[in-house]
Amino acid sequence: CLQDLSFLQSADFLDQCKKLREKNLCENYTNTRKKTMQLTVLAEHAVSELKSMGPQHVNDLINYCEKPKLCPYELSAFMVKDAQVVIADYNMIFHPSVRDSLFSRASKKLSDCIIVVDEGHNLPARCRELLTSKLSFFMLDRALQEANKFEFFSLLAKLQQLKSAMQYLGKDLNFNKEEKLLRKYEFIDSIEKYDQLIEDCKKIGEDIKEKQKQSFVHSIGEFLEHWMGSDKEYARILQKDEKGNLSLHYKCLDPSLLTRAVIDQAYATIVMSGTLLPTFMYKDLLGFSQCEELTLENPFPPENRLCLIVPETTTKFSRRGEEEYKYIAASCNRIIENIPGNVTLFFPSYLLRDKVYKYLYSMCKRKMLIEKQQMNKNEREELIEEFKAHKDGGAVLLGVSSGSFGEGIDLPGDLLKGVVVVGLPLEKPDLETTELIDFYEDKYGKGMDYGYIFPAFTKCLQNAGRCIRSEIDRGVIVFLDERFAWSNYMRCFPKDMEIKISKMYEERIKEFFKKEK
Repeated sequence: CLQDLSFLQSADFLDQCKKLREKNLCENYTNTRKKTMQLTVLAEHAVSELKSMGPQHVNDLINYCEKPKLCPYELSAFMVKDAQVVIADYNMIFHPSVRDSLFSRASKKLSDCIIVVDEGHNLPARCRELLTSKLSFFMLDRALQEANKFEFFSLLAKLQQLKSAMQYLGKDLNFNKEEKLLRKYEFIDSIEKYDQLIEDCKKIGEDIKEKQKQSFVHSIGEFLEHWMGSDKEYARILQKDEKGNLSLHYKCLDPSLLTRAVIDQAYATIVMSGTLLPTFMYKDLLGFSQCEELTLENPFPPENRLCLIVPETTTKFSRRGEEEYKYIAASCNRIIENIPGNVTLFFPSYLLRDKVYKYLYSMCKRKMLIEKQQMNKNEREELIEEFKAHKDGGAVLLGVSSGSFGEGIDLPGDLLKGVVVVGLPLEKPDLETTELIDFYEDKYGKGMDYGYIFPAFTKCLQNAGRCIRSEIDRGVIVFLDERFAWSNYMRCFPKDMEIKISKMYEERIKEFFKKEK
């Protein structure tokens, strides 16, 4: 979108876009589409030119549309009509209203489409996130400001009562008990005239959005409406953060609520990933009633990769402490010293990474680069370019398993010679995780595997996959934690990794790189 609407949440953006179009207030749209929904002469010329240019990266398309002031989305949607292959974000297919809008504009039917989902291991979590709702003190405070600003004083009192009700429900939460499960009607019954509050929030929220594009009042109305939904596939959790702020979550546990509709309607659905293991788990979680499961052999020469489990440290919570952090740092340093080139270290969390870095900094002689939390695109690219520039002398990038560099980056050839996965990135055993385990246990009889062990191991394998990106790449992958050697986790490794358990890892790494010469 060429409008300055990037500050809006998804739902508010869609509403604002619709209003601007309906009132002919978006010049980019009116330059692109006539009232009959046909393209303007200017847009037809642009489509013809774009087609002759071949496939365009989204940023190139946006730049192309800036000067003539055309809508990049509408041009894309129009070109989909004649396209045989369309690349899009998951939301464009799995979010029902977004999918309906795209397919309507493009004159396509889902039943005529083959849906190919890349990096399919991410799909369950993304779909659960799409169906999850949240109400926080931040939202309530902003909504109170809106109600006061636009003089909706009767709603102001109701929102204050809503905040008080949350405070009462969370009165037993403290430093030792940060969250608790809440029943649907435990919350509903604490609010006077709950149904009327939903109606007021949505109606007044629409009025506020007319004045300032977005509305927290409207978002609260939507949350209250969502809260009245099903109990079976959701968890209802009240949380308190370190500042004492409360938030109420209606968390989806079942991704198939979204994916099954696409799978059932599409001509065919193919879900693929380098770490789609075990395939039967994704068959269950995504709601495939009938499908073929196919595991392909790794096409890269096995002699180009050395995979080791080093069982001399652990990030297990009960063992964490300064001595263990120092021990982990020493092990990482010994591994780094024997790898002639760039090395990445992946930790389960930023906190644990920083604890180890404190000791590794004084031990390691190489340049060390640190992944920051919530890096933007430019910051990520700058850090990767700096890392690449040190390929001859060798640098160390310290990241997090589920962070910016844990998957999706390519460092082929001699840009990356070693990956160390430090510990298991198991989810914090909070209420959402325990509810997910219980739900999967009840539905599939595999609660711990589906809700805890396999998702963590997928992250480890994604981290490991950064090392070998082509048939000529050579590198070392080290899993640094004694738990990797336990049978419960050892079974999760693909058989073709030919993984070895060793405490003589320095000699093995030296020997591996001697063969390269």
